[in-house]
Amino acid sequence: MLYLNGTGKSSVDVGCHGLKKKEFPMFNLGDRVVYPGHGVAHINQVIKKVIGGQVTTFYELKFINKDMTILIPTTGSSTIGVRPLSSSDSINDIFSFLAQSVKKIKSSEVIINWKQRNKEYQSKLRTGKLKDISEIYRELKHIEQYKELSFCEKSLLQQTESLLVEEIALVKKFGPEKAVEYLRSIFNPHQGASMVMQKAL
Repeated sequence: MLYLNGTGKSSVDVGCHGLKKKEFPMFNLGDRVVYPGHGVAHINQVIKKVIGGQVTTFYELKFINKDMTILIPTTGSSTIGVRPLSSSDSINDIFSFLAQSVKKIKSSEVIINWKQRNKEYQSKLRTGKLKDISEIYRELKHIEQYKELSFCEKSLLQQTESLLVEEIALVKKFGPEKAVEYLRSIFNPHQGASMVMQKAL
């Protein structure tokens, strides 16, 4: 289990019994949330640990598509960037955003400015916001249309696509395969994104 408390000190479990609802600052047991850079998890339990002589309450997050569990302080989840799943309307807004054209970047600028672009990309990934992830994905998909992506760019494209697909599939209630097909069709004028979405729904 990955333990995120920022102290590096050992801890002692004091259990999760007797917790009152007011001790859940943002989320409840069973809620599905999005953790920046890692995707969707559900709140498996809320536990208390003694750290440095003080009792701290944590959410235990169990990721739905990877074998990983982490602990985050209940009072610091918003600072970390943990958020609820997006609404269906928000997903629709993202679809519209992805379909918008972007300013073409010259191949020479793409190569020269990679360090700066990657810095901006990583900063956006850390926010965990769906719009920020979509901005990275849209820009890389457009760059991909006129140049071969570097290894780092391909990895980032795959990561952002996976994050988008996971949340879209859960919110829209259709399979990951359909979510991938629809996302990619947005950037393929010959495939027809609207037709793919109609089939998915």
